[in-house]
Amino acid sequence: MNLNKQYIPALLSAILLAGGLLLEFFDAFFFAGEVLFIWYAAAYLIVGSPVLVKAGRELARFDFANEFFLMSVATLGAFIIGEYAEALAVMLFYEVGELLQEKAVHRARTNIKALLDLRPQAATVKRNNRWHLVRPEDVEVNEHLLIRQGEKFPLDGTLVSGSATVNTAAITGESKPSRMYPGEKVLAGSINLDGIAEIRVNRRFEESSLSRILKLVEEAEQRKAPTERFMRRFARYYTPVVMAMAFAITLMPWFFLDVYVFEEWIYRAFVFLVIACPCALYISIPLGYFGGIGAASKNGILFKGADFMDRLRDLRSIFIDKTGTLTKGTFSVKEVKAYDLQREELLIMASALESRSSHPVAKAITGFTGTYPEDTDIREVVEIPAMGMTGIINGRKMIMGNKKLMDKHNIAIPDEIQCLSSTCIHAAVGGNYAGFFILADEIKEDSKATILKLRRLGVKDIALLSGDRHEITMEIASQLQIDHAHGDLLPEEKAAIVREYVEKGEGYIAFAGDGINDAPSIAGADVGIAMGAMGSDLAIETSDVVIQTDQPSKIARAILISRETNRIVWQNIRMVFIVKILFLGLGALGLAGMWEAVFADMGVALAAIFNAIRIQHKRFD
Repeated sequence: MNLNKQYIPALLSAILLAGGLLLEFFDAFFFAGEVLFIWYAAAYLIVGSPVLVKAGRELARFDFANEFFLMSVATLGAFIIGEYAEALAVMLFYEVGELLQEKAVHRARTNIKALLDLRPQAATVKRNNRWHLVRPEDVEVNEHLLIRQGEKFPLDGTLVSGSATVNTAAITGESKPSRMYPGEKVLAGSINLDGIAEIRVNRRFEESSLSRILKLVEEAEQRKAPTERFMRRFARYYTPVVMAMAFAITLMPWFFLDVYVFEEWIYRAFVFLVIACPCALYISIPLGYFGGIGAASKNGILFKGADFMDRLRDLRSIFIDKTGTLTKGTFSVKEVKAYDLQREELLIMASALESRSSHPVAKAITGFTGTYPEDTDIREVVEIPAMGMTGIINGRKMIMGNKKLMDKHNIAIPDEIQCLSSTCIHAAVGGNYAGFFILADEIKEDSKATILKLRRLGVKDIALLSGDRHEITMEIASQLQIDHAHGDLLPEEKAAIVREYVEKGEGYIAFAGDGINDAPSIAGADVGIAMGAMGSDLAIETSDVVIQTDQPSKIARAILISRETNRIVWQNIRMVFIVKILFLGLGALGLAGMWEAVFADMGVALAAIFNAIRIQHKRFD
């Protein structure tokens, strides 16, 4: 039902309540007896019938421990003793509170529902050298799509045309447009800001990043935080106790008072029930967590459940993968030195040989060396897995690769060359050592700031885990000021370290990674964090939190959102209990009537709702 249409019953009931109060105030001669009763009864049923129906359904299942039952008993009881306006006001304000809750949830869903709007209804696909308009669901992997300026990318793919400027704000939470180049991955739901882009599809529609995000958010709504589960269990005992106390308020004075007026004490009991109704807790707690999940998605962070927000809030230790998480996972040339060759000649020959390979190391070298002359003679190129390449360049045999390849061809590496903390690619020409290229994985721009933020947030232990060489891992750890680092780790060894800490039970442990080899560690941690933009499907699938960009700083932001969400939830819990206890005492003593009960119940509920939605507008920097 449209949210605006849902306001109509409440509005009509409010008009009837206001009209009835005015008629009573001016003592209209006709507004009495049956007319008075029918007027208020009609207004009550307009707004209260959904609550009565829900209470009846729960009652049929012998469930008395719910707010619908309490609200129905209290308001019907008030009606029975002639407090028509007060009974109507209680039910009206309850319904208004429910509508405001739905509006707040609707607002919290805005960022999530915006993703639904990102799903294009059509895709322009190339078939038989012609472009056809089809449904995105009908596009197959490896087909080519055309995306015009201002259009959304219907599926995940690799850019095959020229460069394009892409807006990924709704997917990643980053408002700054990205410049994409051929060979780079583009996510479904992104917007092409200039020119015409052509992509090769990597995943079918139902497997696209956008579809996975929607699925994750839908599942997150179903997972309750410990605080929510506790309050639900609490209500199972709270409601019967409240009902028993209401009976006691009604009947116990008969044993102690000389003059016992049943109507007075039953009225107090009904006031007590209205005040005791736990709807403020039912409303504000889940709304607080849902608002937190919505705020996180707005910042490019997906929680798969509210319970993971509570765990991340109390995070004690975090283990972080190196390659692709704290580093870019792409090599760049840091240093070149030539022996027995001119530097320029070494660069030309290396460019010619490495241009025949698609390996990341080869791409890094050719990206550094640039192009080679068109008349360069390149023959007999052989790529040797895990070692390097050989070939004939301008009539001379060239060998490029690691120390193993040099040893295989009996090429002596000068003793002074040490590449302990970097990847070293050696070159030999004509059987003689010709020089070397030092390559290193680049640290992400925000990695160092991330470590500092995590420390300021009170994360006690931060460790770097990597399958890369131990020397390289230690060097990166030193640059990032990480105390503990382990290199040369197999996937099962990473997982074993995480499992050892989890089994100690000294606080929640998180693991953040992006690769298939990280999936066991992600699954084994109390909170598994996947870097979602470039991360593997398996890592994302097994994780509890997905960072939709490759920015490690979002991990610290996720902790901040978790803590702010928890702070607001407990603010609401304390506020509700303080007000409830105060007014319960006043109601039992006869110092609070139905109108005060309305404030104590729905007034505090509304305050809790407005407090909960604050998180949706808060900035987390």
